[in-house]
Amino acid sequence: MQQTIDLDVAKTPAAGDGDEVMPRHVRIAIGLPLLAAFVMILNETVMGVALPRLMTEFTVTAATAQWLTTGYLLTMAVIIPTTGLILQRFSARTVFLTATSLFAAGTLLAGLAPVFGVLLVARTVQASGTALILPLLMTTIMTLVPASRRGRMMGMVTVVIAVAPAVGPTFSGLILSSLSWRWLFLAVLPIALLTVALGVVLVRNTDEERRAARFDVPSFLLSAVAFGGLIYGLSGIGESAAGHAPVSPAVPLVAGAVALALFAHRQTRLQRHDAALLDLRPFGGRDFVVGIVMLVFSMGALFGALILLPIHLQNVRGLTTLETGLLLLPGGLAMGLIAPLVGRLADRFGPRPLVLPGMLAMAVALVGMGLLEADTPLVFAVVTHVLVSLGLSLAMTPLMASALGSVEPALYSHGSAILNTLQQLGGAAGTALFITIMTVSSKADTEAGVSPLRALTSGIQDAFLWGAGLALVAALLATLVRRPPSAPDAPALH
Repeated sequence: MQQTIDLDVAKTPAAGDGDEVMPRHVRIAIGLPLLAAFVMILNETVMGVALPRLMTEFTVTAATAQWLTTGYLLTMAVIIPTTGLILQRFSARTVFLTATSLFAAGTLLAGLAPVFGVLLVARTVQASGTALILPLLMTTIMTLVPASRRGRMMGMVTVVIAVAPAVGPTFSGLILSSLSWRWLFLAVLPIALLTVALGVVLVRNTDEERRAARFDVPSFLLSAVAFGGLIYGLSGIGESAAGHAPVSPAVPLVAGAVALALFAHRQTRLQRHDAALLDLRPFGGRDFVVGIVMLVFSMGALFGALILLPIHLQNVRGLTTLETGLLLLPGGLAMGLIAPLVGRLADRFGPRPLVLPGMLAMAVALVGMGLLEADTPLVFAVVTHVLVSLGLSLAMTPLMASALGSVEPALYSHGSAILNTLQQLGGAAGTALFITIMTVSSKADTEAGVSPLRALTSGIQDAFLWGAGLALVAALLATLVRRPPSAPDAPALH
């Protein structure tokens, strides 16, 4: 008889022995969402390299083509805050199959898109699946894995979050060097379809009763305006600094901030009746707040570095897209290799002994990036990128385990939704900060008579040094991180 996997994340955890070897059914229950999440996030990052070719293919401007990336981020920003309630109302089988089916359908549609509008819709469908899978993955880990082993499992999540974006540009460059842009999607379609098939065969529902909470439409609308406005506004800051933004970023930022305040007020009222779209009670815990703030810093540094270092390598050094992707690959691979070890160390020693040196390593690496010149040996750029990747791995894995480990089991799904939502905001904020500093500094130097290449180099250096300063602030905050208090363990691994 075919074995099926219980991936239900709504059960209340019971006591278990965290030292047991995780059995096959638990490994598969976590491995399937891990595989799906890796493929989805990898596909999220392939568009940047392909935009010039798509502009030619569909005869669209850069501002229009950029919506393939912006639209993806906005869709995730709208859907992720709803996943806390979704994971409580629907079985994990339903959520998993919905997420993977949406991504597979969007991938197929993107690969066959005859016009730009269809491609944009396809990217939105893909993003809908991606938005569901990450909170499901984290909630599954928190529910099925004993507290003493969560660090190493969160290390695998770090691999997904950090390595996939690093591999994305290399994968894209390799495809575009010899094939049509459509193969960016068609190449991953078999894996996407495989995850759906494995979900149908291996994942089953249980008789566990679902929570019958209503879906609060006003909360959803406020959430969409709040997080969508903030992401869109942050994404437009860099363009505005360069004088190219179609809309002042202040408009969506103010609208998003106001909507966020109204959203938080409504959730505080609704959670008294256990009816909130996004339950904010996890913010009542000190460890959760510290962990979330640190994760926002980490994601900002990660995405800022992923944006600026390629600009240096391509616009200052004159490297091709493929060469740039290959030079960034060692950092991503190093982060992936060390993440599981960091998770084991976090399980044994707690987060602080790892987070503090991780943030300091990141600060040192960003200072090194701030010294990059047009004639700096390329190996120095690779080494600094590897160092910042290792520092981020030391910080992110224990921070995720610490933050979610401090949440009550009944609120795991909402804690995961909050964490993933704010990681998106942190990435957008880091990108906006780095690009804005680079743009403003370069513009000032150019107006002062400095050559454009020298001005660009100086602007990139200034942005990296600001990032190093923020990393030092984060290192100070790391002294507040502590091992989460004892919590009920996951079900016994049998």
